[in-house]
Amino acid sequence: MTQTSATLEWRNEVIPVSTKFDDPYYSLDSGLNETKHVFLSGNDLPNRFCDGFHIAELGFGTALNFLAALDAWRSSGQTGCLNFTSFEAYPMSVEDMQKAHVQFPEIAHLAHEFSPIWQSLLDTGTASGGDYHLTLIIGDARETLKTWSGTADCWFLDGFSPAKNPELWEQEVLSEVGKHTVPNGTAATYTAAGFVRRNLESAGFSVTRIQGYGRKRHMTQARKVDQHAK
Repeated sequence: MTQTSATLEWRNEVIPVSTKFDDPYYSLDSGLNETKHVFLSGNDLPNRFCDGFHIAELGFGTALNFLAALDAWRSSGQTGCLNFTSFEAYPMSVEDMQKAHVQFPEIAHLAHEFSPIWQSLLDTGTASGGDYHLTLIIGDARETLKTWSGTADCWFLDGFSPAKNPELWEQEVLSEVGKHTVPNGTAATYTAAGFVRRNLESAGFSVTRIQGYGRKRHMTQARKVDQHAK
């Protein structure tokens, strides 16, 4: 699999920052708490979990969102399989992912469990265990989303800031997100940028601006309108 790896620098040896987009991979306040607030609570998880529940994500990054989602799945007592599909143009190296995970002792058990499989995931694009199936689709989401055959119950929209990486938030991409979302499925993102909200609405979502995490006053929560319910 041909890859263009992420290039980054470490802020205070703690926060990975993309040199291409000049943007940190997670909140300077607390990356794990941000994930819980924005992506888990923003999609009403773990309340909606059920066997076969499918999370899709734009921006795999450090894999923190996946680890947090699986931790919530297991902590909730849910049985069955969690499906998680992530789209990533510039995958991090295994070494950088592992360095990032050290900052989150709350999920150290999961970081240890997955440490041996990250390279295999990067090489093959899939990893499976007794209660999860993880797919990593490497490439430009503007192209890879069009050929994806799956549909998601919810989306973690976690690309770099719309101001730094507007391509991932443009109408074409979010329209594909809408096409690959089940009726009444949801999406959540830390950004409340007006053009992002408008593009989500054009993609068939009902959009709400709610309280953000940390230094961000607002974030966006969206629900796919069920056309058959009208």
